[in-house]
Amino acid sequence: MTKRTFRYFGVVITLLISLSIIVLASRGETDELRRDLLVKVINFAINNGHYNPGDINDEFSEKAYSLYIDRLDYGKRFLLQEDVDQFDQYKNSLDDAMNDIDFTFFDLSVDVLNERINEAQEYYKEALSKPFDFNKDEFYEFDADKTEFAKSKNDLKDRWRLLLKYETMARIHEMKEEQDKAVKESDTVVVKSFAELEQSAREKILKRYDDWFHRMNMLDENDRLSVYVNSLVNVFDPHSEYFPPKDKENFDIRFSGQLEGIGAQLTQKNEYIEVNKIIPGSPSWKQGELEVGDLILKVKQEGEEPVDVVDMRLDEAVLLIRGKKGTKVTLTIKKPDRSINDITLVRDVVVLEETYAKSAIITDPSTGDKYGYMKLPSFYVDFSRINGKNCYDDVKKEIEKLQQENVVGLIFDLRNNGGGSLEDVVKIAGLFIEDGPMVQSKGRRGIKKTYDDTDSRIQFDKPLVVMVNMVSASASEIFAAAMQDYDRAIIMGDDHTYGKGTVQNFTELDRMVPKKPANMQELGSLKMTVQKFYRINGDATQLKGVTPDIIMPDYFNYMDFGEKDLDYPMPFDEISAVEYTPWNASYDMDYIIEISKKRIASDSVFNLIDANGRRLQDVRDNSSYTLNYDEYNKLINDREKEGEKYDRIGKDTLGLTINYVNADKRDILADTSKMARMDAWIKTLKKDVYLLEAYRVMSDITDYKEANARKEDE
Repeated sequence: MTKRTFRYFGVVITLLISLSIIVLASRGETDELRRDLLVKVINFAINNGHYNPGDINDEFSEKAYSLYIDRLDYGKRFLLQEDVDQFDQYKNSLDDAMNDIDFTFFDLSVDVLNERINEAQEYYKEALSKPFDFNKDEFYEFDADKTEFAKSKNDLKDRWRLLLKYETMARIHEMKEEQDKAVKESDTVVVKSFAELEQSAREKILKRYDDWFHRMNMLDENDRLSVYVNSLVNVFDPHSEYFPPKDKENFDIRFSGQLEGIGAQLTQKNEYIEVNKIIPGSPSWKQGELEVGDLILKVKQEGEEPVDVVDMRLDEAVLLIRGKKGTKVTLTIKKPDRSINDITLVRDVVVLEETYAKSAIITDPSTGDKYGYMKLPSFYVDFSRINGKNCYDDVKKEIEKLQQENVVGLIFDLRNNGGGSLEDVVKIAGLFIEDGPMVQSKGRRGIKKTYDDTDSRIQFDKPLVVMVNMVSASASEIFAAAMQDYDRAIIMGDDHTYGKGTVQNFTELDRMVPKKPANMQELGSLKMTVQKFYRINGDATQLKGVTPDIIMPDYFNYMDFGEKDLDYPMPFDEISAVEYTPWNASYDMDYIIEISKKRIASDSVFNLIDANGRRLQDVRDNSSYTLNYDEYNKLINDREKEGEKYDRIGKDTLGLTINYVNADKRDILADTSKMARMDAWIKTLKKDVYLLEAYRVMSDITDYKEANARKEDE
C-alpha cells in the first residue's frame, strides 16, 4: 500500500471512529469497544484496499457462516445439530452484523461452544474410566465431511466413546509391537497381558486429553474472536487474514528468520511451560544450563519481581521470555530430577539458520566437474531493521562463493518454499539474465505494473535447473515462471506448483485509530490481498501454478493440495504479454528434457514413489476404521507388510558426492554445532532421489555442450 493511500485511510477512519468512540465508550467496556473498533476498521480497510472486495450481502453472509461453523467445530465433536439449527437463523445476517457491528451471533456461538466443551470433558473421562470391548463390530469415521452433527447428547457421547476406543486400540497395537520386539531382543522382558496393555493405553490417552482440554480451556474470547473475524475476512480470499498482535510477531519471525530472545523453543505440557529445543548458537545454547525437558516456573525481568508462569498460556509466557537484545531475564527452572534452579540469560538476536539460503558442491567423480546446489527455504526479508537480512543479498553471496569454485551449472532448490518478498524475488531472478521484465501485476482498479530487472549484469550465466514441488508458492512461482518463460532454466518437480498468484500487504490497524483508548489492547494487523501477479507471457499462476518441464513422481501428485483446494480462492485469468527476449541457451533444452523423462519412467525408485503415492491415496480415501481389534490388527499388519516394499525410499545413499563450499569450510569446521548440522544436511541430500535426477540433468547438459564443442573443433 502506498503512503498516499495510507494517509487517506488515516484521515477517513479517524473521522469515522472518533464519533464511534464517544458513543461506545458509554458502555464502559473497553473489551467490547475494542472488538467493535476491530470489525469497523477491518471492514473499512477491506472495502477501500482489497483487490476485489465484492459485495457484503447475503451470499457473503452464507459463505462466512459456513467457514465459521466449520472452524468452530471442525471434527463435529462438540456441537449438536440443535445448536447448528439455532445458529442457522443468522446464516443470512452476518453481512448486516459486520456492517452494523453486531456480535449477537458470535456471543451466542461462544457461549454454546463453551458449554459443549465443558460437557465433553465428562464424556472423555467417563469413556476412558473402564475397559473397551474390542470384539464388537463398530466403526469410527475420521472424515468430518462424511459425518453429520450429533442429533443428541447421547449420540455425541457415543461419538466420543468411539473416537477414544479407536485411539486406545491404536495405542495398544503400538505397545504390543514394541513389546514383541523387546521380547525378541531380550528374555528378561516382563510381558504384559492384553488387559494390562489396554489399561496402560487408556491412561496414556486420558493424560493426552487432559492436556488438550487444559490448553483449550485457556483460550479466551479474543482467540474465539480471531476465528470469527477471519471467517469474515477469508470470504474475500484465503490469503487475506487478521493477525492478533502475538500472531503478527510470530509471522515476522518466520518471515525474517530472526527474533530477539533466549533461543529456546517451548511447548505447553499441562500446566507447565517445557523446553523442547535449544537453538544452536543462541544465548541458551551458549550459556549451557537450560536443557530440553526443563520446566519453567517463573520469569524475572532485570530489576523486577518474578512472574509465576505455571498454568499461564504459552503465548503469554513467551512474551515475558522474549525481549530486546542485551537485556537480562532470569528463569526459575524445575529440572527432570525435580531440583529448582535460577538461570540468568542475556537476550540476543537468535538466528534460525534453517530458514536461510545455503549451498553445497556436487562433484562428478568421473570428470571432476563441479555443480552448485543452493537451497532457498523462503524469500525472506527483515523489514524491522535497516539493512536487515534478506534473501537477495544472501543468494548473491552464495552465487559468488559457487563461482569461485568454477561450477559449471547450478541447481536452485525451491521445494517447499512458500514465497515471501516480491521485490527480492525480482532481484534474484535478475541475477540470471541480462535485463528485462520478470513479472506483471494488476491492482484493484485494473492498473497494471511490470517489475523489471534493471541491472544489466549477469551474475550467473551457466546452465540452471530449478527444483519445485506442490508446496512451492507465490514468489517461488514467480521465479520458476520467469526462468521458464525466458528459456533460462529447466524446471523440475511435481505436476504443478501451489497456484498462489496474489500479492498481500500488511496494515497495522492501530495506526488507523489514533484516538484509541490508552488502556485498550492492540488491535493487531490485517494481511490483505492488493494485487494479482502474472507471468510475462500474460498467463497467471493463480490456481494453475507452474507446470514443470520435467514432471517427477511424488506423493503430492495424488493429493488435493494447492490454491484450488482452498475456500473461495481468487479466480484464474490472463492479461496481455509484455515484450522480452528469451535466453539463447547453449544446449538443446528439449533434448535434455526428453532424456530425463525417459530415465524417470524407467527408474525403479521413482516407480516406487509413484506406486506409494497411489497406495497412500487409497489409505486417505478409506477414512472409516474398524474398532474390532483383531480386524484392525490385521488391517494395520497388512498395510505395514505392503509398505515394506517402499521402505527403501529416501533411505539409500545414492552415490552423490557432496561437500561444503570452500568459502564456508573455515567457519563450519570451527563450530562443532554448525558442522554437525551441515553434515546432517549433506547426508540427507545424498539420499535425495530428486536431487540425483537434477544432477543427472546437469550432467546431460555438460555432456551435450562438450559434444557440440568437439563437433565445432572438427
